[in-house]
Amino acid sequence: MAGFKGGAGGMQNMMKQAQKIQEQMTKAEAELEEMEVLGFSGGGEEGDETVVVYMNGKKVINGIEFGSKISEMVDLTDEDDVEMLEDLIMAAINDGYKKADEAYQQKMGPLGNFGALNGLI
Repeated sequence: MAGFKGGAGGMQNMMKQAQKIQEQMTKAEAELEEMEVLGFSGGGEEGDETVVVYMNGKKVINGIEFGSKISEMVDLTDEDDVEMLEDLIMAAINDGYKKADEAYQQKMGPLGNFGALNGLI
């Protein structure tokens, strides 16, 4: 018979492998949810940032913090300063997203294509 090789034993092994990969994916998803990722903008050194965005590895933003220098830089009654603040916030979010993408690839990348089920598919 052409097609699937290995009979019932091969099918059992494939199902066990699929279950193992599902468990690994569930664990990786939970780790991404618990992970804290920081996105920064402004400033050249750590601790000198003007905006910090806190998010998890699944890109859910948990908070935004303004550094002490922001009050020196931004007058909220000045439209140009408000636009600059918006740009700084977006830059920090995008930095966080980039780091979250890297974390996602690190955790989930090896499981891509369901780990190819060790060549069984």
